[in-house]
Amino acid sequence: MNKEELMNILPHRDHMLLVDEAEVIDGVAHGKKKITGDEFFLKGHFPGNPIVPGVILCEILGQSACVLFKDQAEGKDITTLFTGLTNVRFKNQVKPGDVFETECSIIKSKGPFYWAKGIGKVDGKLCVSAEFSFAIFPAEEGNV
Repeated sequence: MNKEELMNILPHRDHMLLVDEAEVIDGVAHGKKKITGDEFFLKGHFPGNPIVPGVILCEILGQSACVLFKDQAEGKDITTLFTGLTNVRFKNQVKPGDVFETECSIIKSKGPFYWAKGIGKVDGKLCVSAEFSFAIFPAEEGNV
């Protein structure tokens, strides 16, 4: 899926759509984000030594996991909301010029709530690992 196709699943737009492409292989979501150096979050984090903030890496993980719900989102306006992050570990920095690659899978679900795990790497080196939960609602509901 490219950015245009991702917008059919994700409500994110403009600077907050943080996944360039994604696909599902054997039930695992694989996403990619090329860090160009022009991203809004690098302007102040940190001048002269730009590093992608950890919270942004977690957001990229969450957005890439949402491609697992392509069939559920088909033709619907949905909102996906984080409900929790646990066991987050940062191992290596992500900097301009890097291609941040994710692998995410759902570990359980109940109603509109889903629990997932994911990792993010650059050139095969682990940068972040996390477990996270989120909820999927029709866009007009959107409250957890």
